[in-house]
Order: sequence, then C-alpha cells, then structure tokens
Amino acid sequence: MRVLLTGSAGFIGTAIGTALESAGHDVVRVDLMLDKAHGSAEPPPGTHLLDVRDAGTWGPDLLAGVDAVCHQAAVVGAGVTVADLPEYAGHNDLGTAALLAAMHAAGVDRLVLASSMVVYGEGRYTCPEHGEQAPPPRTRAALDAGDFENRCPVCGAALGWAVVDEDARLDPRSSYAASKLAQEHYASAWVRQADASAVALRYHNVYGPGMPRDTPYSGVAAMFRSSLERGERPRVFEDGAQVRDFVHVDDVARANVAALEAVTAERTGRYAAYNVASGHPITIREVAELVGRGIGGGIAPEVTGGYRLGDVRHVVASPERAKAGLGFTAQVHPAAGLETFATAPLRA
Repeated sequence: MRVLLTGSAGFIGTAIGTALESAGHDVVRVDLMLDKAHGSAEPPPGTHLLDVRDAGTWGPDLLAGVDAVCHQAAVVGAGVTVADLPEYAGHNDLGTAALLAAMHAAGVDRLVLASSMVVYGEGRYTCPEHGEQAPPPRTRAALDAGDFENRCPVCGAALGWAVVDEDARLDPRSSYAASKLAQEHYASAWVRQADASAVALRYHNVYGPGMPRDTPYSGVAAMFRSSLERGERPRVFEDGAQVRDFVHVDDVARANVAALEAVTAERTGRYAAYNVASGHPITIREVAELVGRGIGGGIAPEVTGGYRLGDVRHVVASPERAKAGLGFTAQVHPAAGLETFATAPLRA
C-alpha cells in the first residue's frame, strides 16, 4: 500500500513512518518542519517540505497512486494563550479541509486522522447515589481551597471516574481541543460527500523516544524528566491524583498501521473513531514517580496544589472498541514504559 503521511518528521509521525515501512508499505513523507516543533533540525531524507494548508497546489504527482492518507500534521498542545487560536484554526482546521479537498480531486478516498482524547473534555463520572453525571466546571474558589474533585450537581458528593468510550459526549475545552474536534467533523462530512472512508484515532497521553523536551507543547512525562535531569523535583499540579491513560508511541504507530489496513479493506461511506490507549489508568503523581525511578537519584515529586483553569480532572479511556474494530491492543504497560522512557533519547 502507498501511504501519504503528513507530519512525518514529528514525534508520532516518525514512529508511524517506521512502522509502516516495517509492515511493507510505501511511505510518501510530508512535513512543514515548523520551528516550534523542530527548531533548526534538518528535514529527514525524502521529506517533501509542504504545507497541508496549500494541499490544493501540490499538483497531481504527489497523490498519484496513493491508496490512503495518514494525517498527523497539526499544531499541538493546549494552546498557551488566546492569541494561539488563529494558528490552531489555520494549521489544524484549514489544513485538514484543504487536504481532504486535494484528496478528493486526486481520487484518494481513504483517511486515518490523528485525533485526541481532548475532544472529550472532562471524562465520565458517576455518583454512588445519583448515577452518571456531567459535572459543571470546577470553580476557582474550590480549586483555591484545594478541592480538586468534580462534584455531583445533585448532592455535592465527590464523583468517581469511569472509563470513556467513543460514544461519550464531546466537550472540547481548549483551542487545540476545538481544532481536533473540527478535524473530526471535516473528516466525517468528507466521508459522506466524497463517498470515502475515514478512521479517527483519539490518542491519549502519548510518550516515548523522540518526544520533544522543554517546550510549552511537550508532554508532562517529558517535563517531569527534564526537571529530574536538572536535579529538581518534578512539579505535580493539584494533588497528583488526576487519572489518565499513558500510551507508548510505538503502540500509537501500531494502531495507525492497523487503522490504515482496516480502512483500505472496508467499504466506502464509513466513518469511525477509536480510543488509542494502554488500558491501564495511572495517576499523574505515579507518572512522575515512575520517571524518577527510571532516572534514579530518589528525587520525589513536589505536589504543589497549584492548578491551571481549564484542566480536566480525570480522563480514562476504554480500549475495547479499538480491540474489536481494529484488532489493536497496546503492548507497552505504562509501569514499564514510563520507567524506560526516563533514559530514552528526546528531541531538542
């Protein structure tokens, strides 16, 4: 299969390209090499330096003979300031729309899209007395008082988390999250209008070799590691009990290979979204402790009690639909993967 891979030089794109070639596929690599993602790094050999926002001007040769597109190119991170909104809308929303239009013009009707857990906003919550509840946003007053839990809107009791499946309500709470959901909506509309097929993969917290270090767009595991390497205690927000799913980049790459093979084998007119997760929930404090254990030195994390408005409390994925629909199950347990990550090579 010939696959056009956007964002091919990035953290996740690099792993996907390697996995696709190992599976015997022909990969056409496209990356804009944005400074904030790549700094002054040279593009890998064979990379087409192109902007997905200009996909309509690429010309027919690039997409000629392509069986499917794996779309990873995006500006990532939560959005540091409100001023970032146009950048997210331009690269992620407009870029995806332009790419889909170019694919249709070239007769390419299969897509795998990188989406994200952030489309869910808060995860799923239940009250022991009142059942499943959609909690209101946590208030500044509660957070200032150290009350970090979401509370039942009926009785005020602390809500417990439950796993989020792909039918959960979508509630993006950042500029990045809004742009990822917009990408999904464009892909879903394209499927209907172009008689095509698409799979959106909702990545949970991705970590692993090649992860960027020390930028506002780095993952929390990389930030913890950088603190430890400086001899500093990793700073954990809130009480450290926030629950997430951390999935290794090699598993994310395997999920993309499975999704591409599935989407090219099935009929047109189908859109589906899948969680890509390890299936093993972990607290943020545990993440810091595991990375610290891998580095050594016995530096315990500092649980600060600080917070960021807009952060969500718990998001824990159900991996069952990806297992049933794609045959994908993660192979790297976070307890092992995060400790090994402590000494894995990162990108500057």
